Amino acid sequence: MKRIVSMVAFSMLVLLQGCVKDQVMTRTTMYRPVYKTKDEVRANIKSSNPIELTAPGKLFYKDGYVFLNELNKGVHIIDVRNPAAPANIAFVHVPGAVDLAVRGNILYADMYTDLVAIDISNPKAVQLKTVVPGVFPERYYASFIPEKDMVITEWIAVDTILKHNEAINWGVMKSDVVMTMSASASSSAPGVSNGMGGSMARFALSDDRMYTVDNAKLKVFNTAIPEKPVFIKELSAGGWDIETIFPFGKNLFLGSMTGMHIFDITAKDNPFRTGSFTHARVCDPVISDGKNAFVTLRNGTKCAGFINQLDVVDISDLSKPKLLKSYPLTNPHGLSKEGDVLIICDGADGVKFFNAADVNNIKQLAQVKGMKSFDVIALGMVAMVSAEDALYLIDFSVPSNPVVKGSISIKN
Repeated sequence: MKRIVSMVAFSMLVLLQGCVKDQVMTRTTMYRPVYKTKDEVRANIKSSNPIELTAPGKLFYKDGYVFLNELNKGVHIIDVRNPAAPANIAFVHVPGAVDLAVRGNILYADMYTDLVAIDISNPKAVQLKTVVPGVFPERYYASFIPEKDMVITEWIAVDTILKHNEAINWGVMKSDVVMTMSASASSSAPGVSNGMGGSMARFALSDDRMYTVDNAKLKVFNTAIPEKPVFIKELSAGGWDIETIFPFGKNLFLGSMTGMHIFDITAKDNPFRTGSFTHARVCDPVISDGKNAFVTLRNGTKCAGFINQLDVVDISDLSKPKLLKSYPLTNPHGLSKEGDVLIICDGADGVKFFNAADVNNIKQLAQVKGMKSFDVIALGMVAMVSAEDALYLIDFSVPSNPVVKGSISIKN
């Protein structure tokens, strides 16, 4: 196994070396990788008993079920047909998974560098159908290089005491491991329906194609036969620091740290950029209702900047999107829109509900406090909200008086 020096520990040691000549001991926490062979991992991609939610990522909704990513471990399957009593019914082990989408009865997820297609016809007895290897080469762990033909299935925390002149020779810090991605809303071809996901998307379904983004690339997959996805091509995503992707009609809306890019997918295997909207360097999820794009801008550790607001962008001319109006917020993340109701996850300020019938005069109707919200899917007057402490189901049939109907707690 190739090994690296933990950058945090290394920096501390350099400082110590520069200040003293005596031997100094330093305590740090490292994360040691646990390996299995690819055959072992693939054989274990099946339904298991449900596990507690501990580090949930993005969510995707399909036919009464929420598929909730557990970062780098797999997917929770949650029955939400009764919003007042959501049930965590199964867990699918997919090491390295940070993003997902559902088309027909097939769940797509990334398994580190590979794409897997899993039959979820019976959520309690899923089956691995296809592995498309090596299509996400950007998935890596800082400068850590895993062993060849092996898959990291988990990381074990180990408290370590180092001398000032001793280099650590395995592992990485946990922050190097977690790379967040997400899922998105979609449309579909006749006969096979696509699910719906949140706005923090890096996988997007439109008709019988799936589009994915990484930092700078847009990839196209043919999903006409859902259980046999085929990689078609990759192309430039229009810039760097691409964060999210949202499909609407025959367009894709890509959010980046510096702006929004619009791609035409009329020729579904040959997307081309039609326009861009530039903003200050901040994090940038985006959704659209066809007339306007709604962009939340927030500051953050990787995003820098100082802006926390909602931008409404006129996209009547896709080649020249223009800002209509900005609205101040606290620390907005994911968002969703159902009719005239716009729902925004505003970080520690909880979930906010707005009347967006007039985009030049958007008014807040209500706020659900007491949660640090991250992403939301609104469907049929129920908002499925992923937050730091739970998955919440909120009834907003009366938008001015949203009510939490049920939840599944996250283990701290």
